[in-house]
Amino acid sequence: MKMGDRRTLLLLVLTLFCALVSSIGAYEEEEYEQRTQGERWFLLRHLHNVVKTDAGSMRMVKGGYHRGSYLHSPMHIGFISMEPNSLFIPQYLDSDLVLFVHHGEARVGHIYRDKLAERHLKHGDVYTIPAGSAFYLENRAENERLGIICSIDITSESMGWNAFQSYFIGGGVHPASILAGFDHNTLSTALNVSTSELKTLLTRQSSGPIVHISSSHDHSNIWSKFLAQEPHQKLAHLKRIVNFGEESSPKEEQSTWSLRKILFTLLNREDAVKRVNHEAPSTYNLYNRNPDFQNDYGWSKKLDESDYSPLRISGNGVYLVNLSSGSMMAPHVNPRAIEYGVVLKGTGRVQIVYPNGTLAMNSRVREGDVFWVPRYFPFCQIASTNGPFEFFGFTTSARRNRPQFLVGQNSLMQSLRGPEFAAAFGIGQKRLERIANAQREQVILPSSSSDSPLKIDMGF
Repeated sequence: MKMGDRRTLLLLVLTLFCALVSSIGAYEEEEYEQRTQGERWFLLRHLHNVVKTDAGSMRMVKGGYHRGSYLHSPMHIGFISMEPNSLFIPQYLDSDLVLFVHHGEARVGHIYRDKLAERHLKHGDVYTIPAGSAFYLENRAENERLGIICSIDITSESMGWNAFQSYFIGGGVHPASILAGFDHNTLSTALNVSTSELKTLLTRQSSGPIVHISSSHDHSNIWSKFLAQEPHQKLAHLKRIVNFGEESSPKEEQSTWSLRKILFTLLNREDAVKRVNHEAPSTYNLYNRNPDFQNDYGWSKKLDESDYSPLRISGNGVYLVNLSSGSMMAPHVNPRAIEYGVVLKGTGRVQIVYPNGTLAMNSRVREGDVFWVPRYFPFCQIASTNGPFEFFGFTTSARRNRPQFLVGQNSLMQSLRGPEFAAAFGIGQKRLERIANAQREQVILPSSSSDSPLKIDMGF
């Protein structure tokens, strides 16, 4: 071969090599951009402060439409943190709430069928509060913070597609009570008090939506005085201050007139102060529930309307999963609901796949991270090898969820195996059966380093 021909051939090889490297680089760059975009969509790490005071906070990751996509996340996930001896003052929302107590204990009071109902919530309890139902939350512990994870539905009636609205009943300068919006002459007439008394009522509270109720803090908030009592004292006090029984002394009358007038005007009936705990929905403790599925590699629990009827109100389900070190929740699809997950402990990975068969996300997640998976999208969760991986979450359907597993003994690969399925992969039926039978476990699968199930040589 002549020198010129060799140079030409070398130049051609170099050109082809550069083109190959360039195409591989472009593919990897495109894949990286796609994964990064998937993380922005499906991994919700941007917490927004909704409420923040010295006594606690409420933070939220927002749902809504994702810019530049057709994907819609119809739920916010909220995190309520309250210091010992604190109160989230009475309010109502334009969205349904499902509460899950992550740590600590709480007392929740809310209006149920025009009456006041109270429930004691402990670690692992689930409780629902319908949209429009006035409620308050109280952490009465002396030395323990309260942590609650909640789902907040986005409804067409919300003040904007990506928001929810709190309507504070008690309040003052901060937050403002919804009563403050009325003309003062109108409101003083409705409450049957003087305008000077009304001004005092609407300007005393300035500590924010979450306030301290311990003796070491200001007790000017009328609701904190009310909640500081024992239940039987609270009921007797309510009867007394709305003039259902004994006459109050002038000193007592001066300190309680505002609560008396608000309660009497808003509720306007004697039976409004009766406790209806025997009628109101009970709590449901997830940790006390037996696993719906369990094997050597982990367990899962799910709660729907057939187990806990109050979930029908919000239309949401609840679940809890614990994976042992290195194990995997088998790749599956939710044909009925969108799924949200919150990592409670440990670390792991969440993989989500687009409908076109490309990887949308393969992200490491840790305690506190929130992820969501659109309906029909294939996904799986994998525990890291350094410890258990536990996550809790909500689904957008209260009906019994029947996930379709893609791998394992109870999977679609087992149900569909036959000549048609083999032809879809372009392989023989016997080879497909060997592949389908290689995994002997179901739902929660062992790590790749486990001795079980026995790996089978496929003969490729």
